[in-house]
Amino acid sequence: MTADAQDLESTQSLLLQAQAGDDAATGRLLERYREPLSRWARGRLPAQARGMLETADLVQVALAGAAKHLSTLRTSDPGVFHGYLRRSILNRVTDEVRKAAPRPESASAVVDSRVPDDGPSPIEQLIGRESLQRYERALALLSDGERAAVHTRIELGLAYKDVALALGKPSADAARMAVARAIARLASEMARESGR
Repeated sequence: MTADAQDLESTQSLLLQAQAGDDAATGRLLERYREPLSRWARGRLPAQARGMLETADLVQVALAGAAKHLSTLRTSDPGVFHGYLRRSILNRVTDEVRKAAPRPESASAVVDSRVPDDGPSPIEQLIGRESLQRYERALALLSDGERAAVHTRIELGLAYKDVALALGKPSADAARMAVARAIARLASEMARESGR
């Protein structure tokens, strides 16, 4: 298939072909999203939760999982597949942050991370879908530490004590200050972009 033909092949078309069992279409579909997802996922996994895991690993796991579940996706909305992949990566980031956090004393305090949350993400609830792209562009301008602060508190909704653990801060108050500074910088970048 030529480069021009690939550009014209819609995600929805590829998804339909992949759901029909076309392995080549599945490969093209997943490869189309590898780089954009890598850019989007960069900096979302806090350093303290990484261990041996990197952004490319999160993306690869998300793409492999998507390949297994293509038949369950609705094809009527072209944005469904991209949203599914982003949610998959965020779920994996959440899992890694939880693994890195100290275990609770009581088994009743454990949250089952295998149960997916199909609702809008905390960040989508906070700023709305139409502002999400502007948010993502501004987020990319922050340092890794600032992105991690925003991500752990706003996107993952972690308590400040858990944010402190994820960011390697000495206390919940130190995490609160780091998050406040990061959000102020994010707001400044978003305001600067909207003024262009």
